[in-house]
Amino acid sequence: MYHWTLKRFEELSAQELYALLRLRSEVFVVEQNCVFLDMDGKDPYCYHLMIWAGTALAAYARIVPAGISYEEPSIGRVVSSPDFRGKRAGRTLMEQAIEQVHHLYGPGPIRIGAQQYLEEFYSSFGFIQEGEMYLEDGIPHIIMVKK
Repeated sequence: MYHWTLKRFEELSAQELYALLRLRSEVFVVEQNCVFLDMDGKDPYCYHLMIWAGTALAAYARIVPAGISYEEPSIGRVVSSPDFRGKRAGRTLMEQAIEQVHHLYGPGPIRIGAQQYLEEFYSSFGFIQEGEMYLEDGIPHIIMVKK
């Protein structure tokens, strides 16, 4: 049902870039009613994982090399299209993201900054909370690490 693509920033087509930025904006800005600067300067250094259902972008994440967000590689901007929630797009995305981090950077820990309400979801992939809850753009977040 789903197929995935992984590309460096400079490999993205204009249509792919538009689709991923639109999805990020649709969910993180509009749906979550959070005004923030999504384009934070990290995208050009990252790999971009897109989960497609035909020509529709079902889910997206960026794979961030070590030293950009954290000491370890990380997975960020994890988002599922509202049209594909409950259809395993997010689970497919995270399974593939973890696999690709290990393929690109070798075995080792992966660190994420997760919205707190998704702790159970990320725990199902082996991520464990480290530290206390913090607010990012007014939304409760936690740091989680998969060892």
